[in-house]
Amino acid sequence: MAEYIDPRGDGDADEMPELSDCDDDDDVDNDEDLWQWAEEDEEDSRPANVTCLFCDRLLSSVPATLQHCAADHQVNLVEIIKKHHLDDYGYIKMINFIRSTKCDASGLTGLPDAPLPWESEDFLRPVLQDDPLLQTDPEELCEDLSLSVCPSFRAESHDALQQRAQAAEERASTSEQALARAMDDLHKLKLLAQGLVLNAEAGRPGNSSAVAELREDEDEAYFSSYGHYSIHEEMLKDKVRTESYRDFMYRNPEVFRDKVVLDVGCGTGILAMFAARAGAKQVIAVDQSEIIYQAMDIVRSNELEDKITLIKGRIEDIKLPVEKVDVIISEWMGYFLLFESMLDSVLYARDLYLADGGSVYPDLCNISLVAVGDAQKYRDHIAFWDDVYGFNMACMKKAVVPEGMVEVVKEDTLISEPAVIQTFDCNKVRLSELEFASDFCLKMTNTTECTALVGYFDIFFDNGCGNKVMFSTGPRVTKTHWKQTVFLLEKPVSVQAGEELRGKITVRKNKKDPRSLWVTFDLEDGKHSYSLQ
Repeated sequence: MAEYIDPRGDGDADEMPELSDCDDDDDVDNDEDLWQWAEEDEEDSRPANVTCLFCDRLLSSVPATLQHCAADHQVNLVEIIKKHHLDDYGYIKMINFIRSTKCDASGLTGLPDAPLPWESEDFLRPVLQDDPLLQTDPEELCEDLSLSVCPSFRAESHDALQQRAQAAEERASTSEQALARAMDDLHKLKLLAQGLVLNAEAGRPGNSSAVAELREDEDEAYFSSYGHYSIHEEMLKDKVRTESYRDFMYRNPEVFRDKVVLDVGCGTGILAMFAARAGAKQVIAVDQSEIIYQAMDIVRSNELEDKITLIKGRIEDIKLPVEKVDVIISEWMGYFLLFESMLDSVLYARDLYLADGGSVYPDLCNISLVAVGDAQKYRDHIAFWDDVYGFNMACMKKAVVPEGMVEVVKEDTLISEPAVIQTFDCNKVRLSELEFASDFCLKMTNTTECTALVGYFDIFFDNGCGNKVMFSTGPRVTKTHWKQTVFLLEKPVSVQAGEELRGKITVRKNKKDPRSLWVTFDLEDGKHSYSLQ
């Protein structure tokens, strides 16, 4: 969520959207809990109907559930509500957060005042339908202090208790509709807030980014992909990638000592923890994907919560707890370097938060091309369509060729020297320069047929580093999870050793999906366009 907008805050009445009337029996005194205690004494066989937040046990009432959480899990929810001043929405988000993330009970006792891990509007969606905990008024829980210790039964007539229970039941029966109206109101307020913020901050750095302008729901698929554990396992097991970041930070402690560091797209928090161990005074780690909840547990497990603050959200939408940072670290690179457009977010953070004299790492990177002659690969992917079980499907080539392929290229298929086509300094590059056109010249080392052009990138940790570190994703070195990007030619091009294959490459964002790329090669035989998506 970009910012929390208080639905009960003061605003301009002329600009506020018309909200639903949620005044549902506000004067009814909800003593549902008291009636439930009485029912427990009278009907011990009453079926359980409240699922504990931290285990699978079923309890007979909300008060019994809260007592169970305090006694068995050492979590006093009333104290958490009071400590963080949770309103109705905050309380609902907290309950759904606990149920959806299955977080450890101990993780709730030491939360900072802000930001809270359940601030996203996603946690307004009930995890359990008809959850009795969501039908409980947090203000009434806090008023009845006896809930936090041991409830005492107050002698009242059975008729009085029954009247109170009936009133509570009527109120509970409308709670789902009230919650739906509240969510609709929040959506209206969010749209209003987005419009006001964009209008008021049109000149803010980074607002020209197509990625920054994506709505949260439009960008959901991208961040959801990073919520899967397998992708983080693959990245962590990529020793070239992970050990290069580690070596850069551990071998250059002067870059981090007593500094405030921002980690953009922190994932499991590995870079943030490297920075903390390298001597950083404070590390702020930001990620929009659900993996950040595991990162919170990882940071606590390594006793680094005093140095690392984790924030869920896109860097373009949130507000950091500091005005400036000294260092920005990020593992933002995608296939062919620029796929996924995460560098856009790093540059947004740089322009908004990086202090004078600070630096982004990695700071230098380049993209290279090399020619490949792989007749078998060409037969498998292109010539294959000429005869498919006796049928001519050559028309499929027009659909297959434009799809860039990500795979490991065999070193013995390389037929040219590599050529750097573009270099970026992440401390200076402008957003507009991430789309570019560049002439290239590949000097051939073999006489054969060129079947593809292959792209890869190199990364450098250089600025202010006494011990410089770099790594490559090229086909002649240890492979990485980025592999190489292969652009197959529809028709092979005959080449001679010693001659030069000249052309022009153009790289543009896909207007329909700014996280994907269009790559076009102008060669002697015409244009060849490819998509990376």
